[in-house]
Amino acid sequence: MTIHHLSKSPSILNTFISEIRDHKIQKDPLRFRRNIERIGEILGYELSKELASKTVEVITPLGTKKIAVPTKELVLCSILRAGLPLHQGLLNYFDTAENAFIAAYRHHPNKDAAFDIVVEYFAAPALEDKILLLADPMLATGQSLVAVHKAIKKQGIPKEIHIVVVIASQEGIHFIEKHFPKNTHLWIAAIDPTLNEKGYIIPGLGDAGDLAFGTKL
Repeated sequence: MTIHHLSKSPSILNTFISEIRDHKIQKDPLRFRRNIERIGEILGYELSKELASKTVEVITPLGTKKIAVPTKELVLCSILRAGLPLHQGLLNYFDTAENAFIAAYRHHPNKDAAFDIVVEYFAAPALEDKILLLADPMLATGQSLVAVHKAIKKQGIPKEIHIVVVIASQEGIHFIEKHFPKNTHLWIAAIDPTLNEKGYIIPGLGDAGDLAFGTKL
């Protein structure tokens, strides 16, 4: 797996990351969603540099110009519901991509910290031999992404996978490295060192889905 950690180099990306982490600023759901969207746009731009390209000829009012553009054989898949703002950021740049959505959540059967990942809904186009962009804002334990990957493979095997994440834990990164194909690319805005006893990223930012869309039951 190739890991691309974008916030290692200072840029405007770090402004958006600092705002989604800030407990005061993140109280504004509109700004939180927009910042996640902007982070998605930056991750998408950097990701586009790794995509295969083809040369097209463009006719201008005054002549023609050959331009190398990325491939359009993309499927953008987001994990509901937290992945929606990140999905929109990627879609702003990859506006011709096909779209897929999958629902996965933590199920606590014993009402304690232990949990299973339940995948209940998946809507997608054919994935065989396409480039899959898999968007999930928080990579904590990595179990959700692995469960989602197992479900996705039933729809076809992509020729390439790009995982797009806003904040990841070191533990989560190590976990998915063991379960995804070696040619997978992992695009991360920021990496945090640890998880707490409930499997949430520390210092992280809290629950991205709740911050974006309101507290769930």
